[in-house]
Amino acid sequence: MEIELTAPQDYPVFYKTRVGLPLSDRMELIDLLNLRLVSSIDLMIQLKQAHWNSMGPPFVAMLGLFDQIHEAAANHLDQLAEHIVQLGGLAEGTLRLAASHTRLPAYTIELSEGISHTDAVATALSVFAEQVRASTNEAAELDDGVTANLFTEISRGIDQWFWFAEAHNPITA
Repeated sequence: MEIELTAPQDYPVFYKTRVGLPLSDRMELIDLLNLRLVSSIDLMIQLKQAHWNSMGPPFVAMLGLFDQIHEAAANHLDQLAEHIVQLGGLAEGTLRLAASHTRLPAYTIELSEGISHTDAVATALSVFAEQVRASTNEAAELDDGVTANLFTEISRGIDQWFWFAEAHNPITA
């Protein structure tokens, strides 16, 4: 079976598909998914920055935590990209696009102490979790339960990793 491409002016819907959603809704969903995709790429790179530069007494525990969160983020990244293509879109997953479109706060590269890295990671996870929750609601408003469920699944995982990261430097009332 040959894959048929639509005209470039139809972008962001790139591939013809028989997915039973209106074209205008698919275009909005593809844009929404791509925004979360680039933030996922940024999150993964921030986790590696934390992993490479973390120092201090909880060093081994921090490396393990950052690697586990990175692995989970990589799985989310694949789910987002594959779903974009399933809807007929083009997954915009280059590093340059991620750098220019991410909605996460910039990672402070001067950090060295392990606790400061867990705090920075917790901040990134918190912002990403908030974005994913909003995306869940937007997908539901477009009457796409599949995409809303994908975002819910990602949110559930991110919330747990956020809790793990924040537990290293808890905020007290």
